[in-house]
Formats: sequence, structure tokens, C-alpha cells
Amino acid sequence: MLVPARLYASGPLLEQMDDGVFEQVTNVACLPGIVRASLCMPDGHWGYGFPIGGVAAFRADSGVISPGGIGFDINCGMRLIRTDLREDEVRPRLQEVIAALFGSVPAGVGAKGFVRLSGSEFKKVMVEGAGWCVARGYAWPEDLAHIEGRGCLPGADPEQVSARALERGTEQLGTLGSGNHYLEIQVVRPGAIHDERTARVLGVDGPGQVFVMLHCGSRGFGHQVGTDYLKVFDRAMPQYGLSVRDRELACAPFRSKEGQAYFGAMIAAANTAFANRQVITHRIREVFSRVFGRDARALGLSVVYDVCHNTAKLERHVVDGREAELVVHRKGATRAFGPGEPDVPAAYREIGQPVIIGGSMETGSALLVGTARAMAETWGSTAHGAGRTMSRAQAKRRVSGESLITDMEQRGIIVRAASQSGVAEEAGFAYKDLTAVVDTLHRLDISRRVVSLAPIGNIKG
Repeated sequence: MLVPARLYASGPLLEQMDDGVFEQVTNVACLPGIVRASLCMPDGHWGYGFPIGGVAAFRADSGVISPGGIGFDINCGMRLIRTDLREDEVRPRLQEVIAALFGSVPAGVGAKGFVRLSGSEFKKVMVEGAGWCVARGYAWPEDLAHIEGRGCLPGADPEQVSARALERGTEQLGTLGSGNHYLEIQVVRPGAIHDERTARVLGVDGPGQVFVMLHCGSRGFGHQVGTDYLKVFDRAMPQYGLSVRDRELACAPFRSKEGQAYFGAMIAAANTAFANRQVITHRIREVFSRVFGRDARALGLSVVYDVCHNTAKLERHVVDGREAELVVHRKGATRAFGPGEPDVPAAYREIGQPVIIGGSMETGSALLVGTARAMAETWGSTAHGAGRTMSRAQAKRRVSGESLITDMEQRGIIVRAASQSGVAEEAGFAYKDLTAVVDTLHRLDISRRVVSLAPIGNIKG
């Protein structure tokens, strides 16, 4: 180990982490150029290469980049959209809203979107990200100010993307995908606002307010980019004298030809994910406008924030008292930049970057903000969700999708899904207690809790 391994968790959360987490966070600590420590957030669980919830920073001039530290669903992320609607307005039409969203936002394995792209136009999406959507009428110009990196990370290089990745990604804009991806209608319950002043800045007016949360990424496009470059790095490591404790941590020097090629392709996939969430936002606005008979602006459907949790980003942080350029890998981990940081949108700079923590479809989600402590401790990083406690196969053995959907409807949560088995995989008992995760983040002061959000409708792949 070149640096220590450090896990952020309460006692009970630590006990819920599988043995693979401890092995993986240790393996990451052995990678060349790693700085300070190999980190794992409270939602940590076994992943590919890095643990889910893993964070590691490498010196840009002497460290590596590893697809296993980013994930296959590049820039999988969360987007939160506010509305001026209240639950008593939405509840009578909830079935209609969910059915309309399910019809407008394709979900499931192999789902194709309504946006048709030529190869050259798709390359523009890779470079421009969410900005591409503004000129095409899929975004409001002000949306960009409330997206991490304004929805476009610098350094995309479409020429480093394989033909197979292009083929898989061209028809997927505006689609949810499968697994733990979802589109959810949520409500602020009485007592769920933990910091009223900060909540107001984030557009939270009070109990009963309806929000829409979106969780998805770069779909098959990002998966293919990751697959392609794991093979490239596996072949390239010997020429750079690199060896790893786990082949899933295949890597290359960041400044090498292979490292830069992957970085350019990875950023292209990340920007496509921003565009994907933006096109879905456009469809959400269309549906709400149609169902409630008012323009989306009149309904207040503005983006609160959009944050990624599967990326590697070039950032400047203080190391041993001096500022250094680092490649910060966040695998199932979210940026949590504190107040005053220039990368935080101007509207939120006083309170810190919004942090969106996705829970389970039964228990809800949370909105937090980043802190100065996170900047000093975790490279401005925090958890991204509740974190699984059991495999998808185990969850399916415990409950059927059909019975879970029926049970949730009886509790006031309407679910539509492309796959009933996919619903069973995402049962609430398969995840850690979201409240425990959020309380741990708050107590550690690497993000501060602001609002809890409860689900009333969910669309799953």
C-alpha cells in the first residue's frame, strides 16, 4: 500500500459492508501516483475494481487513470427537478402522470429514444453535452447553470470512441435503461426539511411540494467505452512496468497515449449522459404540461441540480500545503464542493454544491449540500446513494416484482416497470438505511442534510 485505506461509516454501516469492500479499497491504495488515501463512502459495497463508493486522487503528472475507478455507466448521475405543484393536486392524477411518463421515457434493456442522430451529430453531443440540447429545444438555457460543469466537461475526443460504442449509443438519448435507474415523483413530507434557509435557496417551499428525481447515465455507450479500454490497458500495462493486484484495476499512466485516449472517450460518454438526462427532462416537462394543462414554466419545473457519480475529473486540490493537479476518480461517489468554491453555481455558492443522494424506491431520497470539510478530507466527495446490502439475485429470491408492486401501491406508491424482476431487484430491503447513511455524512460534516424526499410514483427499467 502506498497510502492508507480509509472508510467513512458508522459502526452498523461498517458491519454491513461486504469483505470485498475492504479488499478493493486496499488494492486501490497500491496504485501508482495515489495521493493521501484510498477512500470509501458510507454507502460502500463491492464493485468492479474500485468499491462502489470509492474515491481516489492521483497526481496528473505521475499517476494513473483506471476505468475500474469510474465504472461502466460513465456519468451515471442524479437530477432533481422542482415543481410548484402540491401532492393534493398530483395525487388524483398520479396514475395518469406515471402512465404518461412511462410512455414518453423508454425504460429497460435495449430501450431506444425518440431522438434520431447521424454519426456526425452524435459526435457533437459528445463534445457539447447538455449544451447541445439548448439549440435543439430540449433544454431551457438556464438549465445549464444548475448542472455540474454546466453539463459539458472539457476534453471530449470522439475520435477515441470505437465504432461499436457509437453503434450502441446513437439511439439511446432520452432513455432510462435498466438496473437501479429510475424516474421518480417525490414529495416533501411534514418534518422533512432539516435546514429551512438552505432549502429555500434550493427551491424547496414547504411540505407537500412535488419533485421529480432522475437517475441514469450513458447507457450502453459508456459501458462499451469502459469495456474497450479495459482491454487496451490490460495490453498496455507491461510496457509501462505496471502491475495491479486485481485485473479489474487495469490502468495506464494518465499522461500516456492510452491514458489520454481513454480520458477523451470517457469525457465524451460523460457529456452524452448529461444530454441523456436533459432530453428526459424535456419529456418530463411535456408530460406535466399536458396532464396539468399549463406550461412547464408556469408549473415551476426547473432543474435544482444535476450531479454525476461515475467520473474521473482533473481538479486542483491542496496536497501537503501546495496546490496540485489531480485526477479524482469517483466511483459511485458524488462531488460535495463547499461554500465559496468557484465550481459551485453562483446561485448556490453561499450554501455549497447541492448533493443528491438516491435511496430505494420504497424509502425515498435526500438533498444535501457540500462542505469545506469535504474539500479538506475527501477531495470534495461524498456518498451517492443508500448502497446495496445484498445482490440482485438474493433480492429476487426474497420477493416477486408483482407482489412488491401491489404492496407499494397499497402504500400510495405507484410503480410502472419494464421488467417485474427488475422491480424485485430494487426492493427497499436490498439497500442500507438511507437515514443512517445521511446521518453519517452529516455527523462527519462531509455534506449537510437539507431535505428528505418521499416517493409517490416510480418508473423503473
